[in-house]
Amino acid sequence: MEILYSDRDLAVCVKPVGASSEDGPGSVPQLLRQSLGGQFYPVHRLDLNVGGVMVYARTRSAAAFLSRAVEEGLLKKEYRAIVHGTPPSQGSFQDLLWKDNTKNKVFVVKRRRKGVKEARLSYQVLQQLPDRALVAVSLETGRSHQIRVQFASRGYPLFGDGKYGAKDHCPAPALWSWRLTFPHPSGDTMTFSAMPSGSIWNI
Repeated sequence: MEILYSDRDLAVCVKPVGASSEDGPGSVPQLLRQSLGGQFYPVHRLDLNVGGVMVYARTRSAAAFLSRAVEEGLLKKEYRAIVHGTPPSQGSFQDLLWKDNTKNKVFVVKRRRKGVKEARLSYQVLQQLPDRALVAVSLETGRSHQIRVQFASRGYPLFGDGKYGAKDHCPAPALWSWRLTFPHPSGDTMTFSAMPSGSIWNI
């Protein structure tokens, strides 16, 4: 696993697709312990089948600091995704999302009720082909499956995302955590990025 940065407070790494964000066998925290030693505390999540840049706290105080940054919207998450179809060149989505935990699937709903959360993102098309588009996505909220369900609900499911309507056969959704920007406990603002690899991204 690639480690982009580490110090006494935090570590930034490139999560492999298929590794859990949370502790357990073969998880990102376990891989970090094997490389760096010590403890690692997750402060944000990526789906199991999504990879890319993540930050982990190395102390409880750093975890509390970064968790507050997440709550205050100071941890900025930018993604790359490949979607089916031809979406408008740029735009923003705002929806109410509800997660069915028994199915591990998220739905766009019309009315607020228990468990419903507001989800917002903006995007820009970077490259458009006849049947697909490479898009840059900036999250304003960090909801479960947010990018996947918000694009799919508008007729642009992510490549490889059979859960949300894609018909192609790919091992994982074409979604990647491309860049993180966040405050460091020292007061500095830090930015890290890593581009995805694999033939699906060569559009």
